Amino acid sequence: MSQIPRTDQPAARRPLLWTLIAVLAGAGLATQGRVNGELGVRLDQGMLAALVSFLIGCAFLSVIMLVSPKSRAGVIRLVAVVRDGSMPWWYLTTGCIGAFVVASQGIAAGIIGIALFTVGQVAGQTISGLAVDRLAFGGLARKPITVPRVVGALLALVAVGLALVSTGEVDAVWLVVLPFVAGLLQALQQAMGGLVQRHSGSAVAQSAQNFVVGTALLAVIVGVQALAGVEAQPLPTEPWLYVGGVLGVIVMAIVSVAVHHLGVLALGLATICGQVVASVVLDLVMPADHPVTTWSLLGAALTILAVAVSAIRRPRRA
Repeated sequence: MSQIPRTDQPAARRPLLWTLIAVLAGAGLATQGRVNGELGVRLDQGMLAALVSFLIGCAFLSVIMLVSPKSRAGVIRLVAVVRDGSMPWWYLTTGCIGAFVVASQGIAAGIIGIALFTVGQVAGQTISGLAVDRLAFGGLARKPITVPRVVGALLALVAVGLALVSTGEVDAVWLVVLPFVAGLLQALQQAMGGLVQRHSGSAVAQSAQNFVVGTALLAVIVGVQALAGVEAQPLPTEPWLYVGGVLGVIVMAIVSVAVHHLGVLALGLATICGQVVASVVLDLVMPADHPVTTWSLLGAALTILAVAVSAIRRPRRA
């Protein structure tokens, strides 16, 4: 009986390796949300926390651009396609959505906990993915609305309902709705960002425009708040509170590479599982104002189930 050549073994292990990397990327997203949420609590100003995160992300990207000629070439191509009309300029507004997502982390994650925040965010992303796939927005392949995807969206809504119940306070309901809205916008951001990355040919160029636009928007909002008399606490001294922007850049880079090895479906499942599991662990190790309850654990489990069900595909007919 012939043996499989050794040269095939590393290739066979690659999907597992990239799946583990994608799970770690999801855990990085949860960690980013926890860091930005804690920074928002310390500053007592969620918008300022988001601005600080974006500024650090911009600085990190600037270093990458300085040492990477390929990234600089991607930015040049991106500017060229916008000037000649090959890509609509408003596709560059993905940074506004990114700013809203990070701002929602600074406002809500430090209060309700990253587990509940993740439930709302992932549920919103699962539901909005139905519309984005059906409309083939951003040049993506059109996908039909199947029964498993509808059931998955309904389960996601139930997960949000459990998250709302777990708050136990009417005043805190909007803090769960906020990440849900952020998740609704994220599917749109991913579709638009995919087109930007395709035109520029560089994931770093796409990330750079996202961070630059988001930073500009947040700077205007924080400036208006300062003029209106909104005050913030002094910047904390703990270094770990400032890694949110760097984590955001790293996760975006990992996802842009891993998708070529796993595909969109497997990548989405791996990152969401890592995000949900890590968010629960973070809330257990570093509790926020809202403790982890049985309801929040059920919501997290139901969120994973919702994504898994929505990924079920009907077998093709011969």
